[in-house]
Amino acid sequence: MTRKSSHSGAKAPSQRMLRIGELIRHKLAEMLSRGEIHDDVLSSHVITIPEVRLSPDLKLATVYVMPLGGNDVKPVVEALTRNKKYIRAEVAHTLNLRYAPDLRFREDETFEEATRIDRLLDSEKVRRDTGK
Repeated sequence: MTRKSSHSGAKAPSQRMLRIGELIRHKLAEMLSRGEIHDDVLSSHVITIPEVRLSPDLKLATVYVMPLGGNDVKPVVEALTRNKKYIRAEVAHTLNLRYAPDLRFREDETFEEATRIDRLLDSEKVRRDTGK
């Protein structure tokens, strides 16, 4: 499922934006799985990073996160934000970027949206309309 742009008419992300976003995603996932970010909240959760989206100028990276089970999203986002400076430095060092993008952590809502759509499609009204 792809995310829709917040404003219509936006250009699709460039290959460079996609590639750097994916490299950042992999580095963050590696840091979290290895316990490299020393934070009690983060160490007590298994966190999925489904997507990292970069701004066209590559100065801002929006990191979408979801704890396993979908619980405690707010504390996890807050913990990642608290450790943003360290994470950003590690990302810049590992990826050998001249300028590391500023990191912004957000709840990934694609799973929730997919569930909502599934419920709608499975509703009595839709079944009646489709004859299923």
